Amino acid sequence: MSGSRSKPPAGTARAAPAQPALDALLKGAAGDPLRRALWLDALDQQLRPLLPPPLAAHARLGNVDGRRLVYLVDAPVWHARMRLAGPELLDGARSIGLDVTEFVVKTTRPMPRPPQSASTSRPMSARADAALRDALALLADDDPGKDTS
Repeated sequence: MSGSRSKPPAGTARAAPAQPALDALLKGAAGDPLRRALWLDALDQQLRPLLPPPLAAHARLGNVDGRRLVYLVDAPVWHARMRLAGPELLDGARSIGLDVTEFVVKTTRPMPRPPQSASTSRPMSARADAALRDALALLADDDPGKDTS
């Protein structure tokens, strides 16, 4: 009887992290959630090419729960289209070694967009720029470590 591969295989080789902090995060049982998230992300990247391009932008692998392959979409219209892609995704998941028999689609709220970076934000008005310079000058004058002799 083949076991479910809803957990990363014990002997799975992973790329050695370049940073000691990441090594510490992945060490021991405390790193299990992070290892699982990395495993799910890798599976998502393997299954994503099976999705039609418009759908791929609105869907992501949410979980492998026992024999269930769970996908998340960001709107009801994508839910219906995702269900149509289910059989192909199940076949693709089986071809990479997952023991899945059921396909589940859940609709979530859209992911929040990251805040705009400073390079894409609006430039400061002349008045705001002058006020900022004045405030910085006041802070520099009040600096207790500043030598006033």
